[in-house]
Amino acid sequence: MLIYKIFRSDEWAAMQAAGETLGAPVDLADGFVHFSTREQARETAARHFAGETGLWLIAADTEAMEKLEWETSRGGAKFPHLYAPFRIDHVAWAEELPLGADGHDFPVKMT
Repeated sequence: MLIYKIFRSDEWAAMQAAGETLGAPVDLADGFVHFSTREQARETAARHFAGETGLWLIAADTEAMEKLEWETSRGGAKFPHLYAPFRIDHVAWAEELPLGADGHDFPVKMT
């Protein structure tokens, strides 16, 4: 199964350079790496990245992840949280997430 992480360009570049990350500042503060399902990713972008440019959508394969927990969060929905470093070998693909007229334009493969 694929889950999704939105990174700012500098966060994505740092992960690529290091080969892993403990996440963005919000992840570090919460003690886990936040992810969204395909169905949750658009709302995550709208809530937490509204109006931001320079974003990347990272698809991650859950089969390669240990310490992935599904926990209740926004609206009672279960969200995937990684209690370990997010490693580059977890990444299935990454694409820029441009800002369009009505919010972020997600890749066709997400529809």
